[in-house]
Amino acid sequence: MKLRLYFLLTTLSFTLSGSLFAQGEEQAPPPDQSFWQTLVMIGIAFLFFYVILWRPEQKRRKALEQQRNTLKKGDRVTAMGIIGTVLRVDDQTVILKMYDGAKIEFFKAAISEILPEKEEEGKKLEEEPKK
Repeated sequence: MKLRLYFLLTTLSFTLSGSLFAQGEEQAPPPDQSFWQTLVMIGIAFLFFYVILWRPEQKRRKALEQQRNTLKKGDRVTAMGIIGTVLRVDDQTVILKMYDGAKIEFFKAAISEILPEKEEEGKKLEEEPKK
């Protein structure tokens, strides 16, 4: 019983307070400039996202795609965390040779990084047996 009374009083107070505030203030129509301000803010948001997010990502993708297209036999690459040397390059796939001699075929899109020449020379020096 107390719960019903509490609910009724709460609902009544919210209803009356809303109608009292609505009578005290007249609602003015929004000015015409608010539409243009909204459009300008949306435009600024799109410009922000383009400059900060989309454009750098496009540049990174284009550079990676160019690297994938210039692959040649003997390059060391990382594909899905696996490091290998390129044996053969086809239109969409690349065959990599692993350290132990195993050969795996990957899509070019799976190649995430081409290792620089300096790392290759350092690894070759480490692999040579010392006399």
